[in-house]
Amino acid sequence: MARFTNQAQLQYGNVIANSNIAVGEILEVLSATKTAVRNTYGQSDSITYIVSIVNSGTVALNGITLTDNLGEYEFNEVALVPLTYVSNTVKYYVNGILQPTPTVVTQSPLVISGITIPAGGNVILAYETAINEFAPLGTESEIRNRVTISGGGITPITAEETIDASSDPILTITKSVSPVPVTENGTLTYTFLIQNTGNVAATESTAALITDTFAPILSNLSVSFNGAAWTEGENYTYDETTGRFVTVAGQITVPAATYTQDATTGAWFVNPGVSTLIVAGTV
Repeated sequence: MARFTNQAQLQYGNVIANSNIAVGEILEVLSATKTAVRNTYGQSDSITYIVSIVNSGTVALNGITLTDNLGEYEFNEVALVPLTYVSNTVKYYVNGILQPTPTVVTQSPLVISGITIPAGGNVILAYETAINEFAPLGTESEIRNRVTISGGGITPITAEETIDASSDPILTITKSVSPVPVTENGTLTYTFLIQNTGNVAATESTAALITDTFAPILSNLSVSFNGAAWTEGENYTYDETTGRFVTVAGQITVPAATYTQDATTGAWFVNPGVSTLIVAGTV
């Protein structure tokens, strides 16, 4: 609700008299909310936003425009945008009924025009965005973005939504073998590279484990993790009749990634945490 004030002045001869200050309010007929379908994000994630606009007035509002700043923030006096609008994802509903797609004027900032909100009705706009290289990923990082609803002779209104960077380990694994080829009764070595691009370390409580079935089956197994020798039964189990190898849950730990922001471009780079498991045996 917008408040306004004004004051009159009466002048006669050399006398000036001021009136009292009159105070009024303009009742805004539009209200808006913005909601993210998920409240956390990670590298390369997609985030869907839903903007709900309600017209409590008795007159339909035409020519309304939605502008989303896509989380724009300033870095070294440069505007960076951590979200990228995904083309052709806008869905436009009036009173719950899907309508023809409105016009996307620009993609950054995202500007959608040609919106009509019926009297006593509502509009929902849903669209997808992608996390890009300008999104901060460290612990306690966030993306706060704002939509502005304007046009149609109304006082512009805004709505905001904030999503937080996920605080979880994000693990990947790569397996390699050497030598290739291996001689009969020779030693074959498998190397497992485990990387963590998340901002939280994978600890014993993460209960990560690796399973594999070696073919050909290996004998006389030797296992090390990050250079330290492992013991069968304590750190892993192995069945020489089937070749099935399983690490004990929680024995695989990986440090958290670190993140650096380019001082010139503002882009974030991920330096993953790394652990290495090596398994060697006789073919």
